[in-house]
Amino acid sequence: MIIVTGATGTLNGATVEHLLERVPPSHIGVSVRAPERARPLADRGFRVRRGSYDDPAAIRHSFADAEQVLLVSSNDITADVVAQHRTAIDAAVAAGARRILYTSAHGTGFDTPYPPLAIHAATEEHLAASGVAWTALRNGFYGDLGQLLGPWQSTGTIAKPADGPFSWVDRRDAAEAAAAILTSDSGFDGPVDLVLPSPVTLADFASAASDLTGRPVDRVVVDDEQWVADEIANGVPEAVARFTLSMFQATRDGHFAGSDPTLTRLLGRQPRSVAAQLADQISG
Repeated sequence: MIIVTGATGTLNGATVEHLLERVPPSHIGVSVRAPERARPLADRGFRVRRGSYDDPAAIRHSFADAEQVLLVSSNDITADVVAQHRTAIDAAVAAGARRILYTSAHGTGFDTPYPPLAIHAATEEHLAASGVAWTALRNGFYGDLGQLLGPWQSTGTIAKPADGPFSWVDRRDAAEAAAAILTSDSGFDGPVDLVLPSPVTLADFASAASDLTGRPVDRVVVDDEQWVADEIANGVPEAVARFTLSMFQATRDGHFAGSDPTLTRLLGRQPRSVAAQLADQISG
């Protein structure tokens, strides 16, 4: 059985749907914090059990009969996230899983200005020491384009701190790739970079936005401290603004500049481009 955590969320919810194209629902279990939210999955034949990274007994019970477990990284900003991940990994090992997969991030490492990458690195260390086969799905960035780009549709500008090359991957592509790996005969041992064939910059987003809208969209570079001050003036807590700034700093230090063909190979097509993702934002 394949057990998927976070299946009521956007990323692993989509992964479950792609798994269903490859295996019957009786071969898929989901481990969720709120089983009542997963009732639609139970009604379709998936095994649903409560599991929390903060409850070792419950998470281990939810992993029973697992051959593979897909762990989504915790988004609990108030918790010791590395400890949560260790709890989940240890529970999967205790449940007898033969492979553990984890949604990591491209550029993972300890020597980086962007804090989540060190969390992923520590988690991958624990996976490597677990004694079972493991795969780290090092996804490119994904999420809300509005947060990344700001209100460009109304201002005609993408006004952000200086950036560097990075991959912005459509979450649907990341989910499809995860399902392909889970059902593959290949091992995919260790870290696997799931990124665009070529990295992009915010200038590329501005160019694509100009082409899509037929009007100029300019990339405006804002001084780091000025940008933080502007964010605070707009009601963003300073800690949050500086956390976001660290992502831009990491891009321009080259932490996300790599490319890899694996995502394209798994999808059997080109990943959705930034232009395609922008078009979805405009139409949505």
